[in-house]
Amino acid sequence: MRIATWNVNSLKARLEKVEWWLERAAPDVLLMQETKLADADAPVMAFSMAGYDLVHHGEGRWNGVAIAVRSGLPIEGIVTNFGEGPVRDSSSGAAVETDEEDFDPLDEARMVSAVCGGVRVVSVYAPNGRQVGSAFYAGKLAWFERLRRWLVETRDAVEPLAIGGDFNVAPADADVWNAAAVHGGTHVSEPERYAFERLLGWGLVDAYRLQHDEPGRFTWWDYRAGNFHKNFGMRIDHLLVTAPLAQRVAWAEIDREARKGAPVPSDHAPLLIDLDEPGKPIDAGWAGAEERIAARTRKG
Repeated sequence: MRIATWNVNSLKARLEKVEWWLERAAPDVLLMQETKLADADAPVMAFSMAGYDLVHHGEGRWNGVAIAVRSGLPIEGIVTNFGEGPVRDSSSGAAVETDEEDFDPLDEARMVSAVCGGVRVVSVYAPNGRQVGSAFYAGKLAWFERLRRWLVETRDAVEPLAIGGDFNVAPADADVWNAAAVHGGTHVSEPERYAFERLLGWGLVDAYRLQHDEPGRFTWWDYRAGNFHKNFGMRIDHLLVTAPLAQRVAWAEIDREARKGAPVPSDHAPLLIDLDEPGKPIDAGWAGAEERIAARTRKG
């Protein structure tokens, strides 16, 4: 089974790119974040034509999470928003509070889960946090604690479970292009990293690090200032798995090629893992990129 996660940064805007990537990488399950769609607007038919069933949990203009499952794989036990009921409506024309004092990440579409082909998968989109010390930052930490509490109260670390998504946390200095440059900011602060470690402590393993220990491999690069081509990025998208799945991880990769070219890419790249045996081969483009970056550095 191939499981992937990808912050698509608007499923409507990136649908053509996503369709291209489904054919390129042939995942069995694709977890998506920042779909930025209401459920009624989710492109169910487009995914069906590509050979996938779509489970979508959205609110409108912002956030939104989804699970695309290869047709034929059974889907059971769908859970949204930690089972706490509906979220807000942020569709066009809806009145939505945006002040710091009113920020409540548990009123936003940030979590959907289902059992797909015998594996419980969870697609999550953690709050950004914006600025250390802000109400958005406090809300981010509270959301992480809610995710951990959901695991403690409803899940078991011995079940086959994978949580994938945009966690908006770079767990270690090796996961950022320059630790000094980002020191003290969001995504790398000690409380955020501690919240991430607490998830691992429940019984999860960073599946990518089971296969890769090299620094400089990122999942997100800012659109600005040519950061992608300089490889000024962060590894903030993760697939965390329980021990039964960790033992089955046969391959893992970040598909850097999906961050390039037309159709217009997301600012995130997909992260993939294969269970039991490698799936469809892809060239993720890292070797060539590192050679080009090294050549530019020598010239500089």
